[in-house]
Amino acid sequence: MTKEQKNDAIGQLTEELAAANIFYLADTSELDADSTSKLRRSCFKQDVSLKIVKNTLLQKAMEKVEGKDFSQLFDVLAGPTAIMYSEVGNSPAKIINEFRKKHDKPVLKAAYVEESIYIGDDNLKALCDIKSKEELIGEVIGLLQSPAKNVISALQSGKQTIAGLVKTLAERE
Repeated sequence: MTKEQKNDAIGQLTEELAAANIFYLADTSELDADSTSKLRRSCFKQDVSLKIVKNTLLQKAMEKVEGKDFSQLFDVLAGPTAIMYSEVGNSPAKIINEFRKKHDKPVLKAAYVEESIYIGDDNLKALCDIKSKEELIGEVIGLLQSPAKNVISALQSGKQTIAGLVKTLAERE
């Protein structure tokens, strides 16, 4: 790689990292071409972008990003590294978890999710359990609707009782 190509790669990585709120670093070494192709297809289906990067270029790009501190991730930048960009916090973790049912790799090196940093493969289960923004919004809406539904059903059942009471009183006279 020429110096100009390296600078272009660093510039592109810097832009991607600055724009990304969620990315995972994984070790995909030892995967054969067929397995790597299957992993890429799984990522594509879940709207996750998978890219193999050079550690030194990635570290330089991380250092250039303004407003975000990636210094905790520098220690995991050894050996082959794949970066997975996503819009949903738990999608890459679910892909890795599902893929590892049949393969030993990929191994999670680290994850950056909404300014939180997770280091090590032991965090994979916790990352799988993170709820997406849409899931959280759905739960909140469900919780907010529940009391309103109870009040409406109570009022509707009371309407029949009141109508019956009025009718009974009218018949007495």
